[in-house]
Amino acid sequence: MILVCGGLADIMTELVCSRIEYLGYEYRLLDLGRYPSGFAVNWTWDGDVPVGTIQGPGWTLDLAEIRGVYVRYLGAEGHVPLDSVPQNLTESVVIEGQAGVAAVMESLPCLVANRAPPSMSNHSKPYQALAIRASGLRIPRTLITGDPAAARAFYDACGGEVIFKSLSGIRSVVRRMEPRDLDRLPYLRHAPAQFQAFVPGDNIRVHTVGDAWFATRVRSAAVDYRYARQQGAGVDMEPTTLPPDVVAACQALGPGAGLLIAGIDLKETPDGEFYCFEVNPCPAFAWYERQTGQPISAALVDLLREGAPPRTSS
Repeated sequence: MILVCGGLADIMTELVCSRIEYLGYEYRLLDLGRYPSGFAVNWTWDGDVPVGTIQGPGWTLDLAEIRGVYVRYLGAEGHVPLDSVPQNLTESVVIEGQAGVAAVMESLPCLVANRAPPSMSNHSKPYQALAIRASGLRIPRTLITGDPAAARAFYDACGGEVIFKSLSGIRSVVRRMEPRDLDRLPYLRHAPAQFQAFVPGDNIRVHTVGDAWFATRVRSAAVDYRYARQQGAGVDMEPTTLPPDVVAACQALGPGAGLLIAGIDLKETPDGEFYCFEVNPCPAFAWYERQTGQPISAALVDLLREGAPPRTSS
């Protein structure tokens, strides 16, 4: 049995549920957009393994029956209104409820996409950069600083070909520095930022799913192609191949690092060199699958279905 933990308002949760249904597999949805209303998670410890049940509308699932789990935790904005809870406490209530679910998911002996510990590297871009470099992939020339003078020197040393982005796991729009941005450098004294030398070439998004991988070449005039439309640019995507050493590095950053599924952002320069920018432990792959037809969701669902065999009662 596959367990999906997420909200149907989330496109990724909806896609995975739809793919499971299309393939005719059995699954249960723990709807985190409504939880705990209509659901109950009851469990205790048997040694270091949780035992118990999850109950939903018209169904009961024994934890021992679960082969694989797909998890997409939600913020308060993805939850239905909690009329019985004061508005200023809504976020805390949602987080507390999901923390209880996470405690079970983290301890299940089956496959979980993805557990929290291997996902934490994305919360610190500097830490993740060290892991990327250790995999054998290049990282762009980088400066992390709260010093305006250092940022200006880096900008000059790179000939003005610089992008900047946040340091945390919170999504931000990657932008190219312009001369007018130099006047804003004093704000760095209040919060450091990450600056990188701009790398020309094609973006490549690699999704690793267990030992499988899907590479998508992305061509766009936008620096951050995710927001190309807002910048008046187009986006073209197509499946692509990768050299064996780049595949090996991606496997080291994905399944080798404990991530059942990962989205790895690369760039191939006109000279054929590969740089890596980020490893996303909760990738929104629906867009890439829709544009290229790559069976990313099917590969994930098949992996979860095979998963770990159900435990027998002792």
